Amino acid sequence: MRNFAHAVAVILAAGAAQAFAAYPDRPVKVVITFPAGSGADITGRVATQKLSEIWGQPVVVENRGGAGGSIANAVVAKAAPDGYTLLVDASAHVTTPWMYKALPYDALKDFVEIAPIAGQPDLLVVNPHSSFRSLKDLLDQAKANPGRINFASAGVGSGTHLNLEKFKLASGINVTHIPYKGSPEVVTDLIGGRVDAYWIPISVGESFIKDGKLRALAISSTHRAPQLPDVPTTAEAGVPGFEFTLWFGLWGPAGMSPELVSKINKDMETALSSPDVKQHMAKLGNEIMHMTPSQFSEFVRSEMAGYGRMLKTAGVKPQ
Repeated sequence: MRNFAHAVAVILAAGAAQAFAAYPDRPVKVVITFPAGSGADITGRVATQKLSEIWGQPVVVENRGGAGGSIANAVVAKAAPDGYTLLVDASAHVTTPWMYKALPYDALKDFVEIAPIAGQPDLLVVNPHSSFRSLKDLLDQAKANPGRINFASAGVGSGTHLNLEKFKLASGINVTHIPYKGSPEVVTDLIGGRVDAYWIPISVGESFIKDGKLRALAISSTHRAPQLPDVPTTAEAGVPGFEFTLWFGLWGPAGMSPELVSKINKDMETALSSPDVKQHMAKLGNEIMHMTPSQFSEFVRSEMAGYGRMLKTAGVKPQ
């Protein structure tokens, strides 16, 4: 009897391995939490396009922007855990739960962490005709006129919102937060002079800065970006010790088998390690992140706890 049970287990394991080896055998849908043209969208598409090449199957991207990424999260949380519906989200995945009182999902329990993708800095940008020609100009005006300067974000709970709250704490300024659905909408209003400033992901903002449509006052990393060498770090510009990284990752709905999660993680590693993707990511200002599923899970939980403490200190209350 024991030998029979062992034989059955071996057969089942072999069948499962064969099934995962065949994955995917049809198109995979990837839901991205922010609109087309956003940092999550640009970075996510680079990675998933390479996955499509590796898999020999279409990867169909669906943008579900709004509410700091929670709309897309809710869709994927309810999907079948078969690997055919995945989620690309940003740092918002760990901050949105602190920003909203009642989400239709649990950011930890309803998802499985598959792989990180990359991290990038944000750029503090203003309209090129703005009176703010430096970060010092903006800080001086903000301190002299509390609440008068409008700062946009890609939505409540988004990474750009988190960057703003962290910056307010570090600089001691009081500004008015204006949430949008994503970076493309913010850029339109920033160029039109309807909002004063924005922490824009470098992958989105670089071209606008080089074309003279936006002016960059600072970058949130500890070092200057090679593609924008004239933009000072936030520390150099007058806020020492400030740093922020906007990161992106891949999740699936809870219940996915560990073997399938491991396969997708390894395929993502292959995608991110390919020369063309590495070159493309570098041009976008991204630093590729490499972690196993368990390491990514630990990272996500650490980030959630840390930003929860920071937001509490900043006095940000869920809405």
